[in-house]
Amino acid sequence: MADESNAGPVAAAAVVTDTEMKPPTTKKRRSPRPQKASAEPAQTKTPAAKRRGYTEQEKSERLKQIETQVSEGSTLKDAIKSAGISEQTYYHWKSAAKPGEQKGTKNPGPLPAGDDLAALVELEEENQRLRKLLAEKLRAENAELRKRLGLD
Repeated sequence: MADESNAGPVAAAAVVTDTEMKPPTTKKRRSPRPQKASAEPAQTKTPAAKRRGYTEQEKSERLKQIETQVSEGSTLKDAIKSAGISEQTYYHWKSAAKPGEQKGTKNPGPLPAGDDLAALVELEEENQRLRKLLAEKLRAENAELRKRLGLD
């Protein structure tokens, strides 16, 4: 056991001397990495197209152009593409051009073709009329009841 105790301090002294004798090492300096080729096209990329505003006249002309092309047998997508607008723009313009056909308004036009569909539309209209009548009647009965009970 005496050998082991003597070896401990000697080994520690050897380690200390080894580290003192080594000259300090400096890190190698690397040259900067060349930039990747894919980064250059991203920088030279052309900016997005500027948003173009159309006048109401231009909008109506484009819509008429699309309608005529579709009536001549062209597909709707092709007609929209030839007009130079997106499908989303077409549907947006189309809905804005027909303000009378929005939610809650009745369509005074002819009933759709097909007996079943026409009957369904008539039934829905009658249903709406009856609901309004029922609501008015219930309001009147409610008001009468409140008077009798003295709540008003």
